Amino acid sequence: MSESILKTEERVAYELRSLYRNYGYLPYKMSKFEEYDLYVENKEFLVGDGVITFNDTDGKLLALKPDVTLSIIKNDGDEQGKRKVYYNENVYRLSAKTKQFKEIMQVGLECIGNIELYDVFETVYLAAKSLATVSEKFVLDISHLGILSAILSELGLGEKFGKELMCKLAEKNLHETRMLCDKYGVSEADKEKLLALIGAYGTPSEVLRKLAPYCKGSAKSPFDMLSALCGLLEKTEYADKIRLDFSVVNDMNYYNDVVFKGFIDGVGEGVLSGGRYDKLMSRMGKKSGAIGFAVYLDLLEGFGKEKRTADVDVLVLYDDTEPLKLLDTVKALTAQGKTVRVQKSKDGLRYTEILDLTGGKQ
Repeated sequence: MSESILKTEERVAYELRSLYRNYGYLPYKMSKFEEYDLYVENKEFLVGDGVITFNDTDGKLLALKPDVTLSIIKNDGDEQGKRKVYYNENVYRLSAKTKQFKEIMQVGLECIGNIELYDVFETVYLAAKSLATVSEKFVLDISHLGILSAILSELGLGEKFGKELMCKLAEKNLHETRMLCDKYGVSEADKEKLLALIGAYGTPSEVLRKLAPYCKGSAKSPFDMLSALCGLLEKTEYADKIRLDFSVVNDMNYYNDVVFKGFIDGVGEGVLSGGRYDKLMSRMGKKSGAIGFAVYLDLLEGFGKEKRTADVDVLVLYDDTEPLKLLDTVKALTAQGKTVRVQKSKDGLRYTEILDLTGGKQ
């Protein structure tokens, strides 16, 4: 397949499918429609607002698929063992760019079952490898909600404080975090702990060293797990692309462990998002654990492509030239990797070079 005729998002989708298949992930194909209740009951899990709905012939309210993960979980048998699937689906949701409903190509994978350290490591590694497929200039930010959850539990200030803090954390807003702590009467020691967490960003070794004094008690287990994961990632070819960033937060009603987000140079938003979502599995009546991620290919439209200044490389002009001679000319030029248009007049076409077979009659 010639990559020159593929859009960036099409090329990436093709390469990612091959990558995931090589790592033993099997293809998953979902139906176009699911019952609307599946999405409305888990609307906070969806990446964006807005679901296209319609009534089926029996009056049941259906949704045009806005998300693949929810469908995979719903249809998972929850049996013993491990299920690894990848998908390449068009979902229908509000575009991050236009804020209008759009058909969006999305590629991702899910690992479901008894999730162990290797599964988390492999998933995060494949996330990095997925970003490298798009561009060598990328960064993968990782966080661990278990650490934050443990610290919040120790503070015992309730759900409202936790939600407000999560907003400040996502914004890395140290000033308003201090004000929030003062409002709730947080001690200076605990305030220092929260500010250290919010300000944490950098290489894994640097951040882990700074956070170690604050990750005691119930926070030690998730801290040790994150340390083990980072130790493995630092031995891969993407070690210099990994950062710890505790502003990467997902809804703690769904996610419970490692979460991550991927960015590439030249795109203002995260093009990859994922994490471990055992809580979502539990909410949907499943006993298995799960981890996965998605690559949002709509954000890659036009990425890495130079704007064409010409419609074709060569314009071939002709009048009464023999068709077979024209075809031979086109075949010779396309064999050189050039794009060719054959017509009797220029018609405002933009071209790099012209081959005039009219004998100067134009």
